[in-house]
Amino acid sequence: MCEKCGTGSDHNRLVDRRSFLRYAGAGTAAIAGTSLLGQTSEVAGTPAAIGVSDLDELTIGQLQESMGAGRTSATEIARKYLARIESIDSPRGSVGLNSMIELNPDALAIAEQRDRERREGFVRGPLHGIPIVIKDNIDTADRMRTSAGSLALSESIAKADAFIVRRMREAGAVLLGKTNLSEWANFRSTRSTSGWSGRGGQTHNPYVLTRNPCGSSAGTGAAVAANLAVAGIGTETDGSVVCPSTTNGLVGLKPTLGLVSRSGIIPIAHSQDTAGTMTRTVTDAAIMLGVIAGIDASDPLTLSGRTKRHPDYTTFLDPKGLAGARIGVARQFFGFNPDVDKLMNDAIDVVRGLGATIVDEANIETHGKFSDSEYEVLLYEFKADLNTYLAGLDSKIPHRTLADLIRFNEENKDREMPWFGQEIFIMAEAKGPLTDRAYRDALAKNLRLSQKEGIDATLAKHKVDALIAPTGSPAWPTDLINGDHFTGGYSSASAVSGYPHITVPLGFVHELPVGISFFAGAWSEPSLIRFAYAFEQATKARRTPRFLDGSVGRG
Repeated sequence: MCEKCGTGSDHNRLVDRRSFLRYAGAGTAAIAGTSLLGQTSEVAGTPAAIGVSDLDELTIGQLQESMGAGRTSATEIARKYLARIESIDSPRGSVGLNSMIELNPDALAIAEQRDRERREGFVRGPLHGIPIVIKDNIDTADRMRTSAGSLALSESIAKADAFIVRRMREAGAVLLGKTNLSEWANFRSTRSTSGWSGRGGQTHNPYVLTRNPCGSSAGTGAAVAANLAVAGIGTETDGSVVCPSTTNGLVGLKPTLGLVSRSGIIPIAHSQDTAGTMTRTVTDAAIMLGVIAGIDASDPLTLSGRTKRHPDYTTFLDPKGLAGARIGVARQFFGFNPDVDKLMNDAIDVVRGLGATIVDEANIETHGKFSDSEYEVLLYEFKADLNTYLAGLDSKIPHRTLADLIRFNEENKDREMPWFGQEIFIMAEAKGPLTDRAYRDALAKNLRLSQKEGIDATLAKHKVDALIAPTGSPAWPTDLINGDHFTGGYSSASAVSGYPHITVPLGFVHELPVGISFFAGAWSEPSLIRFAYAFEQATKARRTPRFLDGSVGRG
């Protein structure tokens, strides 16, 4: 079963000036000649038009440099992004992208506070004044709800920020709002449609609006791709960061399990769940990862990365990062689309031209041998982990167990189940406790076949530093009646093993973006960032979406 288918010490100190300038200058220099990065001015009341916008493709570094030089302010930046959301995302706008499930009513107040702090010489961190969006399964202790897209939790206000939200606030982020998602992170029905939730409706793909944004972090993918925020956070159990990243032309980084805290995130399965970054550049992904990674007392697994974690992943950005590397080609993930295969073969030539040795083929011999056990583990852990999360909600929320949610959905089937059901919920509810032998055996099988006999064995056998594969297919037409039509790609071995995986824009198939995956063993983020950055700088494959109608791909 694939999810894509069916410490506050930094808060009170100034950022070291050299570190701040490194963040501000990382990746690119500031764009000149646009109104946002020019002299600060009043924001026009008219929403931004579709097409070329002064917000298009802006990076964290560009905005930091411009705010630091006094050419713009966090407040002006936030107002412009909110206006663009109204113009492009809202049903009242010209597109109706529908990627945002809720806007933060305090966004402008937060931005104004960041401007006051900057004037007083206090810069919190690399995200100071930067507009960020997060998926609606991540707790925020503010006036926004955390619902996983379900009407059952449409009034649920978290008691505390998720650890990663606290880290972003401490780094100065302005949370613009929460993004729509595949309801319950695409773990409710065997025939669901990615990007649909009972609370948020259907999110569209900004490249071709009738195409699917993939799930479950569909809203984050569409919003960041459409330049409705500078960067975003998604979550992944199996594919839900990398799939919406590839179909929306983004860089998606799923970290090693334990690098980023899971506390305060509505769960599917603790053995695979992690938050990840979704950005338009590898540089911004590296900045974001350095912010959200950290040791959280509420998530003991984060202690496992104490000596593996890096405070600043931008130090691994190297345009020559592939020189001398050995890269294996996982050919078993090719073959689902000839145009994607051609782009991948061209990419192999690029990687070789950048100084890497290519090992072709370097297949994962255990691929496909742990699909059933993965599904078994997810069903067991979903029931246990979700019941624990629900039990900790405010007492005003009546739904305290998975059984309560099943009953709610039946009682509200006209709103919650107009297109697909809750078969997965029912299967999970039938599972016993995590002490069951069936669960323990399935988990052990997963880890053995995906880690020691899977990715680790492949890297050792072929003496390679990382593997590459196509991340996924071009986006399919959204079909609420029949569900998703995912045809191929890579995610499961990295997801089940808990190992890192980064996807980078590869190119386009008939106006639809696709990505290339770089993946390796545990704690290999520095190498993967280095490889992905070198590839990105050599290819520059990302293009701004044009919000095309549904005529692309029709006969």
